Amino acid sequence: MANSMARSFLQVAATEEVASPLRVVQIEGLVILKIIKHCKEFSPALVTGQLLGLDVGSVLEVTNCFPFPIREEDEEIEADGANYQLEMMRCLREVNVDNNTVGWYQSTILGSYQTVELIETFMNYQENIRRCVCIIYDPSRSNQGVLALKALKLSDSFMELYRANNFTGEKLREKNLSWVDIFEEIPIQVSNSALISAFMTELESDTPVKQCDYDRLQLSTKPYMERNVEFLIECMDDLSMEQQKFQFYYRSLSRQQAQQQAWLQKRRTENMARKAAGEEPLPEEDPSNPIFKPIPEPSRLESFLVTNQIANYCNQINGVAGQNFNRLYLMKSLHDN
Repeated sequence: MANSMARSFLQVAATEEVASPLRVVQIEGLVILKIIKHCKEFSPALVTGQLLGLDVGSVLEVTNCFPFPIREEDEEIEADGANYQLEMMRCLREVNVDNNTVGWYQSTILGSYQTVELIETFMNYQENIRRCVCIIYDPSRSNQGVLALKALKLSDSFMELYRANNFTGEKLREKNLSWVDIFEEIPIQVSNSALISAFMTELESDTPVKQCDYDRLQLSTKPYMERNVEFLIECMDDLSMEQQKFQFYYRSLSRQQAQQQAWLQKRRTENMARKAAGEEPLPEEDPSNPIFKPIPEPSRLESFLVTNQIANYCNQINGVAGQNFNRLYLMKSLHDN
């Protein structure tokens, strides 16, 4: 009986160690307001902050947050920033507020967040936190009438490759990893307490809104579209430079293979002559020869990130263009009537 109870306890412990996949990021409305306020106050400068909450099953609850000081290159200032985080979490713990770190938030400009620095930050968080997310907020896109808020995490297959630091074409084909598999977007669910929900219901007016919101019919989105196109052109130039690296690599590889074949043919001819003279043949491989030194393949990580960024800009341009067409058709109908 004791053995069966011990076995059942071990089985339960083993099943608890297998974490369920993250399905939803549940954020309180007050946390979203704090993030928006912090990002808009310092816009266009980029800011970051800490997310606090609980990891419950397949739901990551974000119940509080606090901003980070603007970081500088000075090491002393970076140390002060780390001390600031520890002091803030200590103060929150003293007032009985959730102080478990579940990730961080950061602002971005036109969705230009897919960088190596973001991946390195994810990997640093993953060393201490099993599951964490990054909340990305884009103030410039939110000005177009869209709440540009998304929760991201790195995919498990990508993190495995990043730890091995092996982004060669062969390894990527083996793992079946493409540029769309770097980040995973987790659905966001906004939650409020019953008291806040009741208060918001009281604030709602029973009469319909009489004053029209004419800003929704604003047809000029030229600055937003121009900046998106400018960033898209820059990314295309970066992608072209990455492609030139691979072209140079393959040219060097084909040149090396041709030199190896010529060297082997010459060595085989020499060995045939040595055999005819009764001498021992020479080895057909010479590790000391520079033509047999393997040429390192450039990493495909940067090209994957640039391609991801290009897709993001294209989606933003497509979305804004679609909204503009709807407004134009609406204005045309109003004008005809």
